[in-house]
Amino acid sequence: MGNRGVEWEGAANARDLGGIPLSGGGAVAQRRIFRMGRSEWLTENGWRQAYDDGVRTVIDLRNDVEQGRRDTDPEVSPDAAAGITFLTRPTQEANDPDFTALCGPYMDSPRYYRENLRRWPEKIAAVVESIAEAGDGAVVIHCSAGRDRTGLIAMLLLQLAGASPEAIADDYEQAVRGINAFHATQVHPREKPLTPEQEDARVADGRRELLRALEGLDAEQYLRSAGLSPAELGRLRRRMVP
Repeated sequence: MGNRGVEWEGAANARDLGGIPLSGGGAVAQRRIFRMGRSEWLTENGWRQAYDDGVRTVIDLRNDVEQGRRDTDPEVSPDAAAGITFLTRPTQEANDPDFTALCGPYMDSPRYYRENLRRWPEKIAAVVESIAEAGDGAVVIHCSAGRDRTGLIAMLLLQLAGASPEAIADDYEQAVRGINAFHATQVHPREKPLTPEQEDARVADGRRELLRALEGLDAEQYLRSAGLSPAELGRLRRRMVP
């Protein structure tokens, strides 16, 4: 898939979905949709770099209670991201007791993707609709680690575009390894850096669970059932496929 990483100062686990191969030939269009971890990690220079790379919309998949600057985050002036629209489109209900009992306060494995899709189709539809309806410029999707909630949306987008299950799993593997590399440089309230052996085991389990989540999944049918129109899906495809 080549080097799809981006170098926005402070950004963690940030990559272009562009360049991921499609089953029918070709690849996802570049500089149309990016994925990353927390937006609060970007510096002022990082936001200028993202803007220069064409970013005009940032979609935050976290709930409101997760958002906000931490003491270890850079101080960024309000006008640092001028010209970029920020949207909050959470993929799950905050502190839903049943889902929290299943996977904790947020997903940390593709094992729970299908359950998330089943519980909140209207939330998933709102995310994808916002991507489809974004104006000119690139879109960034992100959660906290940029791994699982972001991975859930990336899975749907990539299947809709025509990527193979293995290519989608490859992208997920990069997300696992990318955030683990970042955790090795930071203090995180929940996650500690994995040893190489632990990381490989996490990758193997994640790939297996993601491929299982894709079994029998039809992203277009799911999104249409969730309320997206054929016109919206068409705009989404045109954003992703050259």
